Amino acid sequence: MSTMSCTMAAPTARAAPVSRAGFRKNVCGQRVVARRSRVAPKANDRAMTMKVSAHDYDYDLVIIGAGVGGHGAALHAVECGLKTAIIEGGVIGGTCVNRGCVPSKALLAASGRVREMRDADHLKMLGIEVNDVRFERQGIADHAENLASTIRNNLTNSMKGLGVDILLGNATFRDNHTVSYGNKKCTAQNIIIATGSIPFVPPGIEIDGKTVFTSDDALKLEWLPDWVAIIGSGYIGLEFSDVYTALGSDVTFIEAMPKIMPGFDGEIAKQAERILIGPRNIDYVTNVLATKVTPGIPGEKPVTIELSDFKTREVVDVMEVDACLVATGRAPFTDGLGLGSINVETQRGFVPVNERMQALDKDGEVIEGVWCIGDANGKMMLAHAASAQGIAAIECMQGRDKVLNHNSVPAACFTHPEVSFVGMTEEQARAKGEEEGFEVTVKKTSFKANSKALAEKEADGMAKLIYRSDTGEILGMWIMGLHAADLIHEASNAVNQGMKAQDLKFAVHAHPTLAEVVDEVFKQVGSTVAH
Repeated sequence: MSTMSCTMAAPTARAAPVSRAGFRKNVCGQRVVARRSRVAPKANDRAMTMKVSAHDYDYDLVIIGAGVGGHGAALHAVECGLKTAIIEGGVIGGTCVNRGCVPSKALLAASGRVREMRDADHLKMLGIEVNDVRFERQGIADHAENLASTIRNNLTNSMKGLGVDILLGNATFRDNHTVSYGNKKCTAQNIIIATGSIPFVPPGIEIDGKTVFTSDDALKLEWLPDWVAIIGSGYIGLEFSDVYTALGSDVTFIEAMPKIMPGFDGEIAKQAERILIGPRNIDYVTNVLATKVTPGIPGEKPVTIELSDFKTREVVDVMEVDACLVATGRAPFTDGLGLGSINVETQRGFVPVNERMQALDKDGEVIEGVWCIGDANGKMMLAHAASAQGIAAIECMQGRDKVLNHNSVPAACFTHPEVSFVGMTEEQARAKGEEEGFEVTVKKTSFKANSKALAEKEADGMAKLIYRSDTGEILGMWIMGLHAADLIHEASNAVNQGMKAQDLKFAVHAHPTLAEVVDEVFKQVGSTVAH
């Protein structure tokens, strides 16, 4: 992984636009390949919440937002015998199903097939020869839309089949037990906020949805630009770089941090650069911000991107590309909920909650009957985390104290090959060890030693287990390689169950399978770890 830093002098005049070739050669000299208050609430604040006798409620539970988190909560609520309604102001399924993880996996699946079938050297090693591999852009786009439609219908039918009332309209709190939607309203003993998030667009970036766009529009795959700049090298950016390069586009990452893929474990990031960046038509610059982005016209006028030094904010270059994907993260979608009526003061748009997902007022006190899960609370912005939080919240409502261990929630980047993890990076674990006075042990193995990976001729990648040397507490696990997203769950479930590294040492895995990659790591755990 390149560790070059940008050594850019502050320009005396605005830099002139550069061509793709010039940019790749010259830019940056780099390879271009709530504190709890004890003060009593004021009288007018008390008036903002109310309590209704149980027999007056329309529902036991109302959920605002029918995404993956709201859906998971609704299903568990019904299982617990709660009369449940879900309010949706947009489309059933939320971001994940309609504009996120589901359609993006369809694009990755289709483009991944194209990449694989065009890799003549790889196929030749398997004794296969394929000529003239072609694809239809619209057909791939239709696959993504059709999948989203199928999953959306499945979610809708599952809730209807269980007796969940689906109420359509934008929800607004009237008090902590009353919500209005459209020109109607309903009451509930408990209300869950599950409104999700929207793409975050930094200041100075003009979105036109065609040449400058977020993931929402990128998923439509309306055209394939020759050269795409991607602002941000996190999961979203990496997955789209996988799609675009497989279908013939060139990609340049624009990253504000000193290193590309800044959220990754350092060792895994180096592997990812070697496997996902180096061999492909991908370039990158780091330590720079895209401070101004102006849309273009496809085939006629390029997109212009003004790059500024991250520290000095001085303009250092201007690049021209065919299109720009803004993948700078997501922001909570909580505007318009009328949170002021229940005395909630959001933090950067997020609804503050305690570990049980109960919403907190501006004084840090629990708001009776109001809960918040998923992206709207900002604890962990993953669809499956939202669902797990919703289930935990339902359990707490029923008097069963359930606190989700967020360190046990896995995550994955569905590139080819995939990257997955649970818990900390090695760097985070060692920093925690230094702070708290314990040693950290790291065990590693390679996919190159795995029979199944060798049979597939896809043996790039590694797995690493990070744990406390004294107790065996699992601090994290990272995997990069074939089907890494499927392999991480043994470690994540172990963390969830409070198992120690030494507890996994004697587990048996079928041979020959990719699961033996994690088996090899577990077997390296020393028998001297304390029990």
